[in-house]
Amino acid sequence: MEGLNLISTFAEFKELKNIDRPTMMSVLEDVFRNQLIKMYGTADNFDIIINIDKGDFEIWRNREVVETVEDPNTQISKDEVSKIDNSYEIGEEFVEEVKLSSFGRRGILNLRQNLNGRIMDIEKANLYNKYTDKVGDIIVGEVYQVWKKEILVLDEDDNELILPKTEQIPNDFFKKGDTVRAVVSSVEMRNNNPIITLSRTSSVFLERLFEQEVPEIFDGLITIKKIVRIPGERAKVAVESYDERIDPVGACVGVKGSRIHGIVRELRNENIDIINWTSNMQLLIQRALSPAKIVSVKINEQEKRVGVFLKPSDVSLAIGKGGSNIKLAGMLIEMEIDVFRDIEEEEEDVLLSEFTDEIEEWVIQSLQSIGCDTAKSVLALPVSEIVRRADLEEETVLEIQKILREEFE
Repeated sequence: MEGLNLISTFAEFKELKNIDRPTMMSVLEDVFRNQLIKMYGTADNFDIIINIDKGDFEIWRNREVVETVEDPNTQISKDEVSKIDNSYEIGEEFVEEVKLSSFGRRGILNLRQNLNGRIMDIEKANLYNKYTDKVGDIIVGEVYQVWKKEILVLDEDDNELILPKTEQIPNDFFKKGDTVRAVVSSVEMRNNNPIITLSRTSSVFLERLFEQEVPEIFDGLITIKKIVRIPGERAKVAVESYDERIDPVGACVGVKGSRIHGIVRELRNENIDIINWTSNMQLLIQRALSPAKIVSVKINEQEKRVGVFLKPSDVSLAIGKGGSNIKLAGMLIEMEIDVFRDIEEEEEDVLLSEFTDEIEEWVIQSLQSIGCDTAKSVLALPVSEIVRRADLEEETVLEIQKILREEFE
């Protein structure tokens, strides 16, 4: 009965955890053999028969009948055999069943612990392999626990997944029981435990959402060439179609925005710009800086910089709120973009070179190096953007803008 309970316990466990039959059989036999080695020194002369379906097993010990016993594990005396069955002769093999009760309470406990440990190791390996194949795929899970730095998510099989705070969109707010969609970003083993990390800020997450919402992308009729994101704020998606009959931008937006709206809601109202991809760099820059209209473009391939000349009224559009538009455009073309005002269009503006009496020459040169060659071009940029790109102190930038602002008052 003890044998039945032992095997049936793990047979049920096998069914729940979906361990394949050959693996389960191999593990059970291996664990039993290891226990026999502890008890008898060797397991070579034991036959182990396991029936997973019935939930039972048998262990048979084979020993040679001898006159004088030298190795009690592999030999048995004729006198001892005769007490059981007097038909055996010297040299014959005597087979007897080993009952689980002979293992003792400690032995049975060791069997259970070893079986449990081996099966858990297999489950961890299976989970690691399963999610390694799912890296880059979207999964849907349920929020089980919310902590300060991460969220614990359970998948449909109750496997634990981690969604770090750094991989959440700034406007994300989850509570226990909520359904969450995210992409599997990484899978690694830590202390023999698989750690599955999810992400909602990855560009891959946005790409998979488009594949789900736009059949033409899923079918390969439209290709996503590149995605750049500032999660929760803005994203630019460059798409291309090899079929002239298909408008890639229109297909991604959908009738009255039907396709893009679902993605925008999932991303907490992230503003998504969809543009037609082109290998023509000047045209790509113009599209990337939309809705601003570019007057002219100067590209420096060696320094990976682009000078963009705009009408004064378009400068703020090109830069975008908090500099998001120009930042994403630079990420898309993989170059630093400097914005210049086309001063011929506006006589009211003043060149920075006119302020040498009030602003140091090296400061003016730093501003000119990022495309700010007039007073209004400096005033149009956020202070933080000038600090980052021109490598100036915030106090210096504030003072410069004060001087320039006074010029127009």
